[in-house]
Amino acid sequence: MTPPTPDKNHTARRASLFGGESAGRAVYVISVAAELAGVHPQTLRFYERKGLVDPSRTGGGNRRYSQLDIERLRHIGMLTASGLNLEGVRHVLELEAEVERLTAELERVRAEARDTIEQTHRQYRRDLVPLRQALVFRRTGYGDAPRQSGR
Repeated sequence: MTPPTPDKNHTARRASLFGGESAGRAVYVISVAAELAGVHPQTLRFYERKGLVDPSRTGGGNRRYSQLDIERLRHIGMLTASGLNLEGVRHVLELEAEVERLTAELERVRAEARDTIEQTHRQYRRDLVPLRQALVFRRTGYGDAPRQSGR
């Protein structure tokens, strides 16, 4: 099984949850990121090899971690502390990403449905004719042709 690649759109969506765009900006070197996440720097390298985290790189090839990366590392730590192995963590992260994708799709479909309903209601309002303007036909008796009423 290939390791999941962290979704860059997922990172951008979550940036607003963790302090805006600056949360997605990679500023921490590996030693600081490891300290903030509560793990050893070698653990970060291992997680990267396993595809659990994808830090940015400088022009010189040094890793730079964002606040979102730190949050992801803490989440991985919480999952491993609860007894999951790294394959289980990978699966949970994939499922969480899928839930986010489906939630976004559901919101998009709901918005489309609301727009369609509103458009249909507007069309109904245009098609409705007030009763005073409608033609009313009355029958004068059985078998007679309908006549237009003077109402």
